[in-house]
Amino acid sequence: MNFSELGLSQQTIRAIEEFGIKEPTTVQSDVIPSILEGKDVFTIAPQGCGKTMSYVFPLVDIISTKGARNILIITPNSACSVNTSDRLAIFNKYHEINEATIKDGEENVDDEANVIIGSPDLLVDIAENGKVDLSKTNILVVDDINLIKKNKQLDNLEKILALLPSEKQNIVYTNRRSKETQEVLEKILKAPEEIKVDKTKELEAELTAQNSAAKKTTAPKAQNKTPAQRFQAAAEDKESVELSKNCLL
Repeated sequence: MNFSELGLSQQTIRAIEEFGIKEPTTVQSDVIPSILEGKDVFTIAPQGCGKTMSYVFPLVDIISTKGARNILIITPNSACSVNTSDRLAIFNKYHEINEATIKDGEENVDDEANVIIGSPDLLVDIAENGKVDLSKTNILVVDDINLIKKNKQLDNLEKILALLPSEKQNIVYTNRRSKETQEVLEKILKAPEEIKVDKTKELEAELTAQNSAAKKTTAPKAQNKTPAQRFQAAAEDKESVELSKNCLL
């Protein structure tokens, strides 16, 4: 299976290939077509198998081909929000997307942002302060609901859900099924397509990292790095690799 068979645009495929990714992982092959078709999706997959890119790739295309979209991506913490933002910047190379990443509760959100990324606590802060309107959200991504639970953020997640419209596409990821998250999942998902990736597929993450590392070039000074260069450098840094695994790279 290759990326063109999944229904992605040539612009997105070009950005993927230029980054050094040759073929989709199992989770990307399973999830991308369903997201492009507008289905609700619930994915159970291990850390490090390419989950983040499985929604970043199709969302880049959806925004570009369907005009203005209001997409909300909820992550476990600010570090994961920044990682997701970096990936959007990399694979948005041949498209135009306005994106806002919430890193603190004082953040002001651009009214023209197509994509808002943040953790439940920070999203609640800016929503309660009137700094963002989530009532027109077309697509909701929750990545990863089990990690959000571990961070004791399920209550804040439910507060955010109460601000969203009922009619929207919902995409939820978890590294394992949990009784504590089931009630929240039932509030989010409507007849979802359920996708489960076997734990052995974690090996794909190692291959993906190796392919990316093979494409490395001489890095500029850290303060001048682009998102793509930060992502490449992270693949070579043990501490960053562990963070990326926690953010479900």
